[in-house]
Amino acid sequence: HCQSKITRPADTVVVLISDLYEGGIRDEMLKRVAAMKASGVQFIALLALSDEGAPAFDRDHAAALAALGAPAFACTPDLFPEIMAAALEKRPLPIPAT
Repeated sequence: HCQSKITRPADTVVVLISDLYEGGIRDEMLKRVAAMKASGVQFIALLALSDEGAPAFDRDHAAALAALGAPAFACTPDLFPEIMAAALEKRPLPIPAT
């Protein structure tokens, strides 16, 4: 749906908030992300955390998005501003110390 609303791709950031356990057709979603990126849209996937705060998402799907050049990350609220800023600025995402 959002792809059809984009009128200025170079000025558009799409943030998908998901666990990536899609009920739809995975390959179609990846095709749409690739098309949006090719048109100049910046695409970022903010991935889910479990109730315990651990990353909880479809890792294969996240890797496929990353392979398209779309940052895909899960983080706690305290790290969100720093990591989202890096994604928006197209810098490498910081890896929190464990």
